[in-house]
Amino acid sequence: MDFAPIWLTLKLACVTTLLLLAIGLPVAWWLSKGRSFFKIIIEAIITMPLVLPPSVLGFYLLLAFSPQQGVGKWLQQTFNIQFVFSFQGLVLASVIYSMPFMLGPIKSALQQLPVSLSQASYSLGKSRWQTFIRVLLPNIKPSLLTAIVLTFAHTLGEFGVVLMIGGNIPNVTRVASIAVYDSVEQMDYHAANVYSFILFAITFVLVTSVFIFNKYQLKSPLE
Repeated sequence: MDFAPIWLTLKLACVTTLLLLAIGLPVAWWLSKGRSFFKIIIEAIITMPLVLPPSVLGFYLLLAFSPQQGVGKWLQQTFNIQFVFSFQGLVLASVIYSMPFMLGPIKSALQQLPVSLSQASYSLGKSRWQTFIRVLLPNIKPSLLTAIVLTFAHTLGEFGVVLMIGGNIPNVTRVASIAVYDSVEQMDYHAANVYSFILFAITFVLVTSVFIFNKYQLKSPLE
């Protein structure tokens, strides 16, 4: 058994989750404040990966970042950066594809917080950023954990979008989901079963942990 695809998948999921956490927190906060036509458009674009076939998103990323044309050619010539058929490309595709899973729970939780929390913090001389970090985030811990776990778990199972932009290069872009597909194509059902079971076990443990954590977080003190 070659366990390199499992380690590569875990690495991709960790990097993607950390990047999306850094991007998602300020973006979700901004989207939760008021409504405007511009914010609606941005939110629609962010949500598109939920309804688009992964191969469609992967195809357009492949076109956009191809080293022979457009942005990809400029990046290659200017900074010697290539996203197509590279681990960097997998990260880029995963960040775009998993973004709704990070932003959705955080934005919804922030919108449900009472305005009085922020107002009380501002009245004590705290800045918006201090209020966000020290007041708002501690009050949405269950949703924040849910967003992190959903993003991580979703990245573990990506197939179409990473295959389109990353291909199937051993130790570079061959993640576990692609290894499962390859094993089935080669009629190596034992390897496919091992890869699938590992992904299933990791995802099951993560999701179950979230439910347990959220249950005890939301439990009434009188219970």
